[in-house]
Amino acid sequence: MGDVARGHLAMLAFSALVAGSFSLGSMAANHIDPAAFNAVRFLCGAVVVAVLVQARGGFERWHFRAPWRYLVLGGLFGAYFVLMFEGLKTAPPVSAAAVFTLTPIMTAGFGYLLLRQIMTGRMALALAIGGGGALWVIFRADLSALLAFEVGRGELVYFIGCVSHAIYTPMVRVLNRGESAPVSTFGTMVGGAAVLFLWGGTEVAATDWSALPPIVWITLAYTAVMATAVTVVLLQFASMRLPASKVMAYTYLTPTWVIGWEFFLGNGLPTAYVLGGIALTVLALLLLLKNDG
Repeated sequence: MGDVARGHLAMLAFSALVAGSFSLGSMAANHIDPAAFNAVRFLCGAVVVAVLVQARGGFERWHFRAPWRYLVLGGLFGAYFVLMFEGLKTAPPVSAAAVFTLTPIMTAGFGYLLLRQIMTGRMALALAIGGGGALWVIFRADLSALLAFEVGRGELVYFIGCVSHAIYTPMVRVLNRGESAPVSTFGTMVGGAAVLFLWGGTEVAATDWSALPPIVWITLAYTAVMATAVTVVLLQFASMRLPASKVMAYTYLTPTWVIGWEFFLGNGLPTAYVLGGIALTVLALLLLLKNDG
């Protein structure tokens, strides 16, 4: 299997694992401050990735040249997750996942600004179709709501987080100095933890951790290991092998995965209007994959 194929496989796994964050996050978001939750989450994720790096030969001094890079990457990723959990306090998981599918359009723009990655005609068409599918879900197939821009507060807050995520993806390549994906991920986790503890240290200290319901601990364990450490490794790995816009194209699968997660967790299936928007996002992904050849 070639590097490009491995990059695509990594992003397929990424989209499935990220989807779990929406369903579990919506169940835990109202029980804990988002900054406190994610500060601890990033710290736990850093420990998991450090073990992985040590198992693969350990760290070297040159890995930590220009450590400010990790503060930038960690700050961008940390802001994304905090705003995601803040948005999930009110936004339904499938709707939030639809907001996430707007990220590839923004990523393509930042990919051009930072890396001069050019968008092909087919890619532009795919992003437009995927964006249309996202808007279909976000505005619940209600044209009057779209024209009035009646979007929920949770979706709007999360959209700001997605802007941070869109900048993060090409920045991985811009700031890489030859480190492997796990090493770069460790630096990002540590940088993110540092930024989030400075940002939400008061909330961390004020949280009564022993009184939190089990769903918070389940979500913390899942997000720290699967949806933080593992997905960042996958994202870093794919970002070094695929154009930024194609990396983020896999976010188009996230609403579909979320529907599966919601059904698995006993929350039922979405209404028919959502399925039309989901179909458009899947079509967008297929167009991008065909473009890759």
